[in-house]
Amino acid sequence: MTGDASGGVAAGQVGGVTGGVAAGQARGVTAERSGGRGAGELRPVLIEPGFVPTATGSVLISCGETRVICTASVQDSVPRWMAGKGRGWVTAEYAMLPASTGERKARDVSKGRPDGRTVEIQRLIGRSLRGVVDFDALGERTIYVDCDVLTADGGTRCASITGGFVALDLALRRLVDEGKLASAPLTGTLAAVSCGVVAGVALLDLDYSEDSTAEVDANVVMTGDGGLVEVQATAERTPLSRTHLDELLALAQQGIEGLRAAQAAAVG
Repeated sequence: MTGDASGGVAAGQVGGVTGGVAAGQARGVTAERSGGRGAGELRPVLIEPGFVPTATGSVLISCGETRVICTASVQDSVPRWMAGKGRGWVTAEYAMLPASTGERKARDVSKGRPDGRTVEIQRLIGRSLRGVVDFDALGERTIYVDCDVLTADGGTRCASITGGFVALDLALRRLVDEGKLASAPLTGTLAAVSCGVVAGVALLDLDYSEDSTAEVDANVVMTGDGGLVEVQATAERTPLSRTHLDELLALAQQGIEGLRAAQAAAVG
């Protein structure tokens, strides 16, 4: 009797209850979003400054179940091709810890080189951050922004950009406090958020389950005053209509405003 009952419960969980929820999510039932949030709501965002005391600037950013450590380290030199020009540089690196996903991810060092996705993402992070830095005011310094994913549930590149900016801001404020800079050489603020179309519904801040079934997914990098730094949008099954693109950009701007509030709270 016990064996039959246990078997019946297990079968119901796999084939019935769990399957029914998955089917509902695939049909775009937004009420089933993580945390019960609406289509235009962010996951809970927390940015903890000073998470790595040995770094010039650092944060732990949590966007739902996605968590990324972002550090900014300052080096008093620039790449050889920039030497003697009196200008600084900002670059970024990105990595996922082996246990950051459900299945262990091999470290890049064990493969001898970073994979294509890693290269693409760290270039995006660096390119985005450089868009709001005055390199002449920075002087001949290089700031390395390192983003290490602790847990991944979608949106890791956007979390890295959002947290990476705060780490960069904190590092520059420290240089000002130490008398090495007159003021922080930032031309604006920066944050990034994902959005997409799932079963015909435009959603903000996709988690992994939504991103993996989206007909359209996009990553939007935007300044605090609404300027677009980069938009990455991909239609997985059907072409992206102009109407949906405009709707996604409006959702993204709404999300960026929420992220900016979290960033401002982190830097004080």
